[in-house]
Amino acid sequence: MAKILGSITTSHIPLIGKAIARNLRGEPYWKPFFDGFGPVHEWLARVKPDVAVVFYNDHGLNFFLDKLPTFAVGAAPKYGTADEGWGIPALTHFRGDPDLSWHLIEALVAEGFDVATCQEMLVDHGFTIPMALLWPGGGDWPVKVVPVELNTVQHPLPSPARCLKLGRAVGHALESYDEDLKVVIVGTGGLSHQLDGTRAGFINREFDLMCLDKIVGEPEAVARYTILEIVEHAGAQGVELINWIAARGALNGRVAKLHSNYHVPISNTATGLLLLENRG
Repeated sequence: MAKILGSITTSHIPLIGKAIARNLRGEPYWKPFFDGFGPVHEWLARVKPDVAVVFYNDHGLNFFLDKLPTFAVGAAPKYGTADEGWGIPALTHFRGDPDLSWHLIEALVAEGFDVATCQEMLVDHGFTIPMALLWPGGGDWPVKVVPVELNTVQHPLPSPARCLKLGRAVGHALESYDEDLKVVIVGTGGLSHQLDGTRAGFINREFDLMCLDKIVGEPEAVARYTILEIVEHAGAQGVELINWIAARGALNGRVAKLHSNYHVPISNTATGLLLLENRG
């Protein structure tokens, strides 16, 4: 049976991609952020996952406002990247796991989630930057991937409570998969930030730290917020928190916090990192 090892949630700011490409990890501006990933790299090297299920939000590369599903699951044999205009180099394509993808899709539909199924799919910086942070160095990726895309762009957005239920349904589906796979869950985005309007540059450290704390042992306390309440507390783009909530939902049973990091700012965003291990 598939085994869920744990979850890693982290930010996906485009500027991080430029810093990686320009090898700026050791510069004073970047060092506190990149240094936070050491324990995560050690954990990944120890547990050696086979597959990463990645909860993320698309920024217009694969979906646009004319066709934007609430939830979408990739079912492709591979996932490419493309130029988004941020100056981030294209990365080696990601290997998919179509059999696992279809298992998840069938299970989610049976649970009442009407997901879009993507047999061809591009992934943008919301997906690629976290992957490059978790497995640095370039070359072929050591894991297969299943992208799970959540709408954070076109209102109405899925509620945090609904996203927690989505994550739990994904977790149950993984645990019922009849293949000996080790799975890591990845959630990307945030934390608090707003890119435009009169609150451009808004960061709410207190709210971010509360979420980092509560999501470990009491995810329902974070999921009880409405989307508009998250916008109020975390900024218009802070709604990416729903990816973290979904990732946490996929961990069923006892969870242990192994590592976290919080750093302000990168660009105009509060960055967060959280490593949770699934103890069953």
